[in-house]
Order: sequence, then C-alpha cells, then structure tokens
Amino acid sequence: MKQLLFLLFLMGYFPMKAQTIQMEPIPKTLTELISLVEDQTSYSFAYSNSVHLDQTLGTSILGSLSVEELLNRLNKNNSYKYELVGNTITIKQAKLPNPQRTYTLSGTITDPENAPLMGANIYVEETGTGISTDKNGKFSIQLLAGSYTIIVSYMGFISQKHKINLEKNITLQASLEEDGESLEEVIITQNSKAVDIKKPQMSMNTLTMEDIKQLPVAMGEPDPLKSLLTLPGVTNAGEASSGFNVRGGAADQNLILLDGTPIYSDSHMFGFFSVFNADIVNNLELYKGGIPSRFGGRVSSVLDVHQHTGNDQNYKATGSIGLISSKLMVEGPIQKEKGSFMIGGRTSYAHLFLKLADNDNSVQFYDLNTRLNYRLDKKNAISFSGYHGNDLFDIGDSFSIIYGNTMGNFKWEHRFNEDLLTHLSLFYSDYKFNLNLDTQSFEWKSAIKSYGLTYDWKHYLSEAIQLDYGAEAIYYDINPGKLAPKDESSSLNFKQLDKKYALEPSLYLDVNHKISEEINLRYGLRYSMFFRYGPQNINTYANNHPAVYNPTFNIYEEAIPTGSIDYKSGEVIKSFGNFEPRAALSFALNETTSLKASYNRMAQYMHIISNSQSPTPLNMWTPSGPFIKPQILDQYALGYFKNFSNKKYSLETEVFYKNIKNRVDYVDGADLIGNNNLEQVLLNGKARAYGLEFLFRKNTGTLTGWLSYTLSRAEQRTQGNTAEDPGVAQGEWYLSPYDKLHNLSMVANYEHTDKWSFSANFSLQSGQPVTYPNGYYEIGGIPIPNYSNRNENRLPTYHHLDIAATYTPKPNKNKGWQSYWIFSIYNVYNQKNAASVRFTTNEDTGVNEARRLSIFGILPSVSYNFKF
Repeated sequence: MKQLLFLLFLMGYFPMKAQTIQMEPIPKTLTELISLVEDQTSYSFAYSNSVHLDQTLGTSILGSLSVEELLNRLNKNNSYKYELVGNTITIKQAKLPNPQRTYTLSGTITDPENAPLMGANIYVEETGTGISTDKNGKFSIQLLAGSYTIIVSYMGFISQKHKINLEKNITLQASLEEDGESLEEVIITQNSKAVDIKKPQMSMNTLTMEDIKQLPVAMGEPDPLKSLLTLPGVTNAGEASSGFNVRGGAADQNLILLDGTPIYSDSHMFGFFSVFNADIVNNLELYKGGIPSRFGGRVSSVLDVHQHTGNDQNYKATGSIGLISSKLMVEGPIQKEKGSFMIGGRTSYAHLFLKLADNDNSVQFYDLNTRLNYRLDKKNAISFSGYHGNDLFDIGDSFSIIYGNTMGNFKWEHRFNEDLLTHLSLFYSDYKFNLNLDTQSFEWKSAIKSYGLTYDWKHYLSEAIQLDYGAEAIYYDINPGKLAPKDESSSLNFKQLDKKYALEPSLYLDVNHKISEEINLRYGLRYSMFFRYGPQNINTYANNHPAVYNPTFNIYEEAIPTGSIDYKSGEVIKSFGNFEPRAALSFALNETTSLKASYNRMAQYMHIISNSQSPTPLNMWTPSGPFIKPQILDQYALGYFKNFSNKKYSLETEVFYKNIKNRVDYVDGADLIGNNNLEQVLLNGKARAYGLEFLFRKNTGTLTGWLSYTLSRAEQRTQGNTAEDPGVAQGEWYLSPYDKLHNLSMVANYEHTDKWSFSANFSLQSGQPVTYPNGYYEIGGIPIPNYSNRNENRLPTYHHLDIAATYTPKPNKNKGWQSYWIFSIYNVYNQKNAASVRFTTNEDTGVNEARRLSIFGILPSVSYNFKF
C-alpha cells in the first residue's frame, strides 16, 4: 500500500513525465498555447499583467511534445522564461543580455582601385533593412547587438557577403571586384542605385561615366552636360549652345558644383564642349526638385559633379585622341593605401587645321583638372580639388576673346566617432572674360570671383533618424566690366562699371526619418541671408521706378535719377533673409511600387541679366540689391515609381508645379551690354512652370536603354510699375524662352559581342519660343519691322538621330595597354535644325526674307581611346 501511495504521489508531483500534448491546431500566440496545454493536461499557467498574451510566439511548435520538450523549445527563442513549479507553469520576463543595446556598423566601399563607390548598397539580411553609401563611399547604420549577415552590392560589381557579430562598434572595409558579365550595362536611375523604391529622394538623376561614354555625341567627345539632355525635364537652347534648362528654368537658375565648388560658366567653344572632361568625372547628380537643404542659391536645379579620386594602389593612365581634341588623365598613389593623385588635361587643335588652310582665324581651348587625397589617420583625411580652363577665339586682326574658369577646393574630413562625420571646406572660384577689339583699339574685361567656406555635419542618431546640418558662407567680388583704350588711336574713353560686392551666409538642417518599413521622410530647413556691400553710388528715382513708361511713343524709357546715395566700403546697401523649408515623403505600396511627394522653397540672390536665349561668355552675374529682388521658388512634385520583372524594367513618372516670384525681364529695346544702371531697363515679374515627366528603363540584358518624355509649359508674367503701364506682352502671361511643350528622347545600347557594341540616341523637342516680325512699315523707303508680342512664335521642331559603334580589339585584356575605337555619326539624316531665324532684305531683289541658321548637318567622327 505504501508503495502505491508513493507512486501516486510521484505521478501527481511529476506529471510532465507522463503527459504529452498534440499541437493541433498549431498555436500562433500565447493565448492559443495556454488554451491548448490546459485543455490536454492538468497544468495551469501563472503570469503577471505585463505578459502580452496576444504576442506572437517566437518559434513554430509542431507535432506531439511532452511538457518538458515544450518548455525547452519555448525557452530557446522567446522573450519570456517558462518554469514548472508543481502543477503550475510560470511565465516571467526573460533577462536579456545587454537589453536594447545598439552598436554602429560603419565603413567604406571601394572599387578594385580603391576609388569610393557612391550609391553602393549595404543590406542586412536579418532585419531586411539597408543603406546606401555617400559620395565618399561611406555608410553608417545602427543595429541591436547580435549576429548579422551583411550583403554589399553595386551594379557592375560582384556582391560580397560578410558575417559579423555586433557586440561593439565595427568598421567594415569592402573592395568590390568588377563583374565582367555586367560591366557594359548602361543604367540610368533617378536615385543613386538601380531601384530605390523606399528612399524619399525624387526628381533626381544620376549618371555614371559608363553611361555617358556610351552615348553618341557631336565631335566624338563624350560630354556629361550633353548627356543630361536625354533625361526628362532637361533641354537646352539648341545645337552648339551653352547651358541647359531644367523644368522651364533659365541656365543661370542652375547651381553647378564641381567637388562642392560653384562653376560660373559650363562651356568651351561657345557651347560645342562642356567644361567637364568625361575621363576625370566619377559621377554626377542632377536635382530637379525635392532638393536637400544643404543646397541653396538657385531656383531651378543643382548639378553636383564629382571628380575621380585617383588610384592609391597603382599608377594608371587613360586618354583619347579625337578629330579636333585629345585628352590624358594620369593617376596613382602618393603613398599606397593612404594617398592618391589624379591629374587630367584636355586640349583642342582645330586652329592647326585652320592654319594649314591659310586661315588666320583661330579657335581653341584647354583645361586641367586635379584631385589629391590623403588619409592622415583613421579619423582624419584631407583632399584638394582643382580646375583651370581657358578658351581663345581669334578672328584675324579684328578681335580676340579669352575666357575661362578657375577653381580650387581644400577639404578636411574628420570622424568624431562612428555616428558623427564632418567636412570642412574652403574654396575659391572665378570666371573671367576678356575682349580685345583691334579695329577700335580697346579691350573689355569682366570677372566674378567667389570665396567660400562650408562646414557639413552628418549625424546618425539611430537606424531610423539621420541628421545632416551645417553652415555655408560665400563672398562675391564682381567686376561687371572695364573698358580701356589700348593706345591713343582709340576713339573710346576709359570706363569702369560699378564693381559689386556681396556676402551670402546660410544655415541648414535635414532630417532623414524612417517612420516604418513603408513610410520614409526627409524634412528640413535652410535659412539664407544676403548682404550687398559698398563701395557703390546708388541712384534714386521718383516713386522708386527706374524704368518709366512713355504712353506717347508706347515705349519704356530710362528714368532720370532724382539723386544718389554714396555707400562706403563695407557699408550694407541692402540685405535679405529667407526661410527655405524642404520636405519629401515616400510611401511604399509594396516591394516594387511606391508613391513619392516633395516640396521645396529656394531663394536665388545672383542673376544673369541677358536678352539672348542661350548664355554667352559675355553674360555677367549681378547680385540682388535695391532694385533687383531675390527670386523665390515654391515647387511641388508627386511621383509614381514601379519596378517590373525583378528590376529588369523600371517606370518613373512625376508631375510638378513651380512658382517663382521676382523673376526680372528686360523691356523691349533694352540695351544690356555695358549698362551701368541695369535697373533702368528691367521690370519685376513672376514665372511658373508645370508638367508631366515619364521615364521608362530597361536595366539588364544585351539591349539596354531608356525612353524619356516630358509634357510641360513654362511662362512668365511681367506687369508694369503702375496700372497704366503695359509691362511686357500687355502684362499677360507669355511663354518663357525656355518653354518646350514636348521633349522626347530615346537611348538604346546593344552589346553584340565582346568586341562590338552599338548605341543610338534620338531626340525630338518643340521649337524654341522666339519673337518674329508680324509686319513692317517704311520710313524714307527703308523697311522697319514691327514685332509681335514677346515669344509669340517658335523655331521649327528640333530633332536628330545619332548612332555610334564601339570596337574593342582585345576585350579580355586586363593589363598593359588596353584600347577601343568609337565611330559615331551625329545627325544621321542630316536634319538642318534652326539655331535662329533672321529676317533681312535681299540686296538684289529688295524682297524681305527669313534666313535659317543651322550649326550642324551630318557629322561623322572617330576617336581612339586607351588606358594602361
């Protein structure tokens, strides 16, 4: 009997040895698990109110289990601890090691030549999150303590997988190897990688040099700026024209940066070439909207160009020989794995052919680029970027023009810790224009110089929040023009237009905030200021109206000054201040589709006042002041983004609306060249632009390319000073000079074999708005044209087809001398696109006629490219 009672006691005290539980249906929450166990056994559960019964179990429980096996399974992977006390199973909060402790994973991603890869992807398998590298190839992400699998990838390179145990801050250095099967793929994205559904940045395009060098171009010279014209929302004034227009904006409304330094003129040979040598450019980013707070000073776009950093492992050279220009770039280590240099040069030699033809005229250009980098230690690095370029245009004994840019930028990078990175930059930039008119024996000189300082901070608060903040200050020294006689034979007197001085300081803050897996925000604020300084003598006018309307002759006249104010050196003539809020949102509908929206306000204090459709070397910048107010932009954009067939295809569409206050325009008949009182021929107005952009891409395969289309409208309205003044075009809305209703571009690249590849580019856009005579009248037998309203007419529709073939004799050669040939034909079907239409009277017949000026017909070219 005693033995039986003892056995029953053991069975009551240790029931877990004898009972099993069928896990059917499979429990998914604690509530379901408790119900299942209590129904099938004699056990009960005890727990406090802090235990969440609806919490999903951390492990899947299947089959038939004893209570002991069940508890062991639960305790291996759960936030609660399960213990058996008699007939009761207690549930307590588990004591986790280092609860909620986070660490930082940071590092640098480079190519085999140790050049940083901007936009490389760092993906964390366990969390399903990731981040992209910045322009220096750096990244930083915060994660909870634990073991992770990190996948590093970049288009055209072999992906790498890294296993890490994050129990402290870790720095990851990864050098990706080139993927020979995808090196020649041409991909253009609106973010810094092939697909970026979740990133809030929109209205931004990125081009790599591989993309640019695939495109057929005039003269056989790959051109970063001309390549931008294949993107939606980007146009220019026509062939061989300087500058580019973004979403209906003027060329002076684009901020052009070379390694963070502003460039004031973007072309060589009056627009035939850009100032950017494709061999020295690593990549470029064009922001058309949703512009981050760190950029300011322009209201249309930001073009951020980055030079090649140089190879810190081996010495290399790259170059090409073309029909009218050649170039060479050399790079190598200053000290292996610590420092590198890059120096590149380019020159034209068309003037040599002119001399062989006994032509005294000459046109030529050259430029030099350099970049030096040196890592002082793990936390400090310094770099220097430089550029100098000049153009010479010489017409025999008549006149000569010399113009060009110079810039230099010294940067110090310092990492305080894994979460805080800073960049301090000092820069100088100038643009000079010199004209020698031998027939009149005088010279004209003008220039703009700027000195700047920027201090940028990148702060990783958490995996969800990243801050970018900093300060900038730019000082301007502007010489609008100096006219000086060369000798006593000159009939002109010395004249110096008033020099102008200004300071533009600013502060900014950007917050990148990951709200959830579906919602990401970027919001920020920039506060900009502008101070116009003396010395300068400023005229005053009745009613503060420098331009006065004369109703008798139906023209605007220069107002007679009522007096003047003499400002001393350093005295503030006029000051401005503007808050510039920015915001961008992305909402991921799923893994392949997202909606994005953005808003940004921007202020522009520097302007080019011109009555030409395209910027010319003679155009001079002028600052805001008593009569020219800063331009203020408000831009709104909404976009739909979709990836298809595992990222093989991409679709990006956007609608935008831009409103600009204080957009000045000149009155009819205005004389702008050498005018010391520009305010007397200008009127304040406003501008607007709106449209739809469409970009469809094929990203992979032997045939790649993209189709872009823009439907847009750009208008201005310039009313008079009073209700009686007609202003421009009777004060009604009129087309801006940069309006292009339709803009279509198609780009295709085909990899036929390892040796041969082919590419083609077709462009079509509406003709540029112009003002034509709508009749004429005669005075003394001389026909005088009568012009229509401003920009009421258009040039003919612009279109051309370009093709190119690339031949690589030894495609598998990876060392020593490597080379390839590019054969291209610009304007295959010899379309005579009109650069302008001029109305004249035929001297022989006396009949009025219109004459079209075309720059290019069909233009074949060949270039030999090499590296070693």
